[in-house]
Amino acid sequence: MNKIVAAVLACGMAITGSVAMAKEYKELRLAVDVPYEPFEFKAPDGTLTGFEIDLGNAVCAEMQVKCEWVIQAWDGIIPGLLARKYDAIFSSMSINEDRAKKVLFSEPYYNTPSSWFGPKASKSLDVASKEALKGKSIGVQRGTIQDKYVTDNFGSVADVKRYTTSDDLVLDLKGGRLDLVFLDYPVGETTIMKDDKFDAISDTIQLGDGVGVAMRKRDKALAEKFNKALKTVKENGTYDKIMKKYFSYSIKM
Repeated sequence: MNKIVAAVLACGMAITGSVAMAKEYKELRLAVDVPYEPFEFKAPDGTLTGFEIDLGNAVCAEMQVKCEWVIQAWDGIIPGLLARKYDAIFSSMSINEDRAKKVLFSEPYYNTPSSWFGPKASKSLDVASKEALKGKSIGVQRGTIQDKYVTDNFGSVADVKRYTTSDDLVLDLKGGRLDLVFLDYPVGETTIMKDDKFDAISDTIQLGDGVGVAMRKRDKALAEKFNKALKTVKENGTYDKIMKKYFSYSIKM
């Protein structure tokens, strides 16, 4: 009798667990670092917009879940995920080995190159040379894949300045407080190259394995849902429509 009761209770718990799992995905909180134009930024009326906001909303609609956007500074975005402040990070997070030790990634949904930006007079600078960058003040966004690249390659010879937001980084470049910056090419194109005194001063550099949605390691079922929804919006034309709204070139993976 005890074995039968135990079996019934175990079955009931399994069903309850399944229901709870289903309910968990009725609503999702997605973390985003703002501003990071053109991927995520605030419109003049204060609403969130950008490539990833539009794409995230389309993916949520495909998954039939209600999504809430949670603004979180980049340097605390993974700790916030692990502390359960939100369910996933949908904010241009490049997939790399170090991050994959802490979080579970979806399949990559875009990849863009990085580039060096600075005054047009700097275009002759050899940004691959430690000697050329010796003593230069270089701006990066803290905790990004660009931060790691610059720190690893030039941290011993240059003054690497780290910023919480890309907006602050751009302001200091234009204000003459930085010699160069290194960031995602689309961000530099949208924010820096609009000023005719500044330009991309290098060829683009491909870093990492693309950008993915980041989740807690245990959330494998959620990762499967994101992968399925991302695949669908890529195949039905929704992804391309959103991409063309913000870019004149393909970032699709």
